[in-house]
Amino acid sequence: MVGPKRHFLPLVLISLTAFFFYSYYHSSLPPSTSEFNPNLTVSNPIHAQSYNPSLTNFSFIVKVLGFNRLDSLSRCILSLANADYLGDRVHLHVYIDHFAHQNGSSTTLDQKLSESHRILEFVDGFDWKFGEKLVHYRTTNVGLQAQWLEAWWPSSDNEFVFIVEDDLEVSPLYYEFIKSLIVNFYYNASNYSPSIYGASLQRPRFVPGKHGNKLQLGDETRLFLYQLVGTWGQILFPKPWKEFRLWYDKNKAKDIRPLLEGMVTTGWYKKMGERIWTPWFIKFIQSRGYFNIYTNFLHERALSVSHRDPGVNYGKTAGPDSQLLDDRSLDFNILEMHPLSSLKWFDFCFREVIPGRVVTNMDELGLLLPYLKNQDSVFLVNLCEISDSLTRNLLCHFERLNIRNYILFGPESDFLFDLARRGHPVINIDQFVKTVGLYKLTSQGSQFEAVKSILAKAYIIKKFMENGYNSWVVDGNMLFLSADLFLDLESKDPNDDFFLATSLELFYARSSNTAKKMWDNNFVSKVVAMVEDLARKISLSHGKPSFVHVMANLLEENGAKCKKLDETTYGVKIGSGNVNKSYLGNKKLVYWSTEMGLESIQKWLEELNLWVVDQESSCTAVVCHKS
Repeated sequence: MVGPKRHFLPLVLISLTAFFFYSYYHSSLPPSTSEFNPNLTVSNPIHAQSYNPSLTNFSFIVKVLGFNRLDSLSRCILSLANADYLGDRVHLHVYIDHFAHQNGSSTTLDQKLSESHRILEFVDGFDWKFGEKLVHYRTTNVGLQAQWLEAWWPSSDNEFVFIVEDDLEVSPLYYEFIKSLIVNFYYNASNYSPSIYGASLQRPRFVPGKHGNKLQLGDETRLFLYQLVGTWGQILFPKPWKEFRLWYDKNKAKDIRPLLEGMVTTGWYKKMGERIWTPWFIKFIQSRGYFNIYTNFLHERALSVSHRDPGVNYGKTAGPDSQLLDDRSLDFNILEMHPLSSLKWFDFCFREVIPGRVVTNMDELGLLLPYLKNQDSVFLVNLCEISDSLTRNLLCHFERLNIRNYILFGPESDFLFDLARRGHPVINIDQFVKTVGLYKLTSQGSQFEAVKSILAKAYIIKKFMENGYNSWVVDGNMLFLSADLFLDLESKDPNDDFFLATSLELFYARSSNTAKKMWDNNFVSKVVAMVEDLARKISLSHGKPSFVHVMANLLEENGAKCKKLDETTYGVKIGSGNVNKSYLGNKKLVYWSTEMGLESIQKWLEELNLWVVDQESSCTAVVCHKS
């Protein structure tokens, strides 16, 4: 499609603004989680409803970071002045870093002073017609990190900045695009996500995760989301930036460095230290699970181009990194914005992430399964009564072992919604049991929570079987040391439909014809009856029914082939005795009693080098496995 003519663009954008402004204030609820869409970004509905920005207070500031490159700075500011600002009031703030005070000849000093003064004369004399012009000339050399971090503290949730370094050049179309993007993805409630921290106008060229996938996108992809921050023309949203600055202050004060194993940027930080700021922001983004909007305009085109002039990053001029997109090369409608639910999301390894997968019923579970990896087996991980930090640690081990075919299930909570926001598929067990009629159960207290978990597992396994998936049911009180255990058991004992390990609460169900025939609605009804009866019998002792125990009894009654696993052959129990790294040997997993306290579990796992989360319970490494 050929883009609209320039004189129509203001009218088009005004119309878009009015439409989305109307849509926002007439949409009282966020996207419904009851209509399951595997590509839909779903945040905690409570938080989504409380977010209420006002487009009438929208303000935009361009922040230009300069140092000692007059030719670069003048080219940058002239390109900014050539943009169409649609009659909006847009402010220009120019930050000029001072040269470092070093011993040298008076001639060298005079040259530096003259260069700084010429830059100031140019900026002072430049007529910025679109709003306020502010010049901040520093008294000392603060470097690139402080230039970025001290450039902005948002005055409201409706103030946005576009930060450009002085060797950038922007397209005349850049503001029209940015304004449309902000209207669509910040002010439109149906497209808003708290996971998005901004947008980059540079052409994506870099994957920071070591051994990550190549940057490959289809020609039809115009917009996508990617975790990596862009430094060659970055729009920042106010709330995430404030959150980052407070996070940075806390970590810097406590001398916590932004080290993230498996990232190329960590190597940069070890070499350049506090001269650069991006490793700090990358670590923050990894800990929060946030994303950036990027463009894919094909033919190496972008709305912001770096000329890569000599400076912190380049010893000599490398030339433009991309082709500047303008009216002459515009062969599509640049203001066309697809719904957020249709956009692709990618992590630091450039692996696709699918956020918002919250399952509440059997139909939604059936829709989810085809989006799992093309493997025969699925891990169903029980998070009931498992702490948040232990869950995070488990998921970091999944990443290291490249275990991606899993579904987490647990009670409705902010934490469960946050896991879904970050791209982990989850089952809301509280809603799930209601939809299958289990809300009528008579059990109470902790017994009821255990009963819900057991019965949900029975229904979920049935759905897995119907869709041709084998099931591995595990609790969150264990860590896998290798994925070989599951592959070995499935291949060595192909005639056994079921495996179980009582102490581990580990259960396997093969999706064979015999197993599917047995695991019908009548079998699930037997599970309901047995669990209810068992819960009543043990209620006085305050015990809890065991899923594996129930399965062992029912499978035996139905004459199913069921192999009992020797826990000591495959696993090591921590919490007592002398367990160290050498003792693990060829074991496949470690596990612990649910009665153990979190501090004791963490201490044991730290001694075994199995605690792989930091102070914020985010992974200490990014591990890339090629798709």
